[in-house]
Amino acid sequence: MLEVENLSLNYGAIEAVKGVSFHVKQGEIVTLIGANGAGKSSILKSLSGLLPVANGKITYEGSDLSKMSSVQIVKNGLIQVPEGRHVFPGLTVKENLALGGFLQKNSAQELTEIFARFPILKERINQDAATLSGGEQQMLAMGRALMSKPRLLLLDEPSMGLAPLFITEIFRIIEAIRKQGTTILLVEQNAKRALEIADRAYVLETGRVVLEGAASDLLSSEIVKKAYLGG
Repeated sequence: MLEVENLSLNYGAIEAVKGVSFHVKQGEIVTLIGANGAGKSSILKSLSGLLPVANGKITYEGSDLSKMSSVQIVKNGLIQVPEGRHVFPGLTVKENLALGGFLQKNSAQELTEIFARFPILKERINQDAATLSGGEQQMLAMGRALMSKPRLLLLDEPSMGLAPLFITEIFRIIEAIRKQGTTILLVEQNAKRALEIADRAYVLETGRVVLEGAASDLLSSEIVKKAYLGG
């Protein structure tokens, strides 16, 4: 579904990502883990068309993503939930969701499905998005993305800054989204939780992939335990 080959990304003279390669098969949850500054979020930005490719190739469902605009990428079903949620303050929950579904012909049906998945959002339907709790804002950001009917959903640090109860709920929702047929590429600093739900994983350090394999294998790896799981 997604093939990233020898990807390099720059911020001015700084090379943030250095020859990274990975792939995502349809129906999988694949996670990218690593410390701050490893290049994880930069990779997601490049997939969404927000950061130009310095070198390498990104192929999504047979098409070269580097030749698409961000709007074309969204139309092709690749949707990102950004780090920090970025809900629109001053707009209600319903208005935020409507923005996510602007490309869909039957957004009313999508809205019904979102409220079934996130009942708390239905309770807050007319509330200013900025007044929601952190966990509720994360649910809103995910719901907004799902309004676009993604085929590949990019999640950037969905558990960041959340209370433990909300973290558990967010990961439960991620698993449920995959079970309904959406492929997921997950960037997450909570390596243990990410590896527990993922099929495969890639470990990044300073812009390079240093380990890859089945998530269950990496979860039991002594190297990963010491570096990322507090083992």
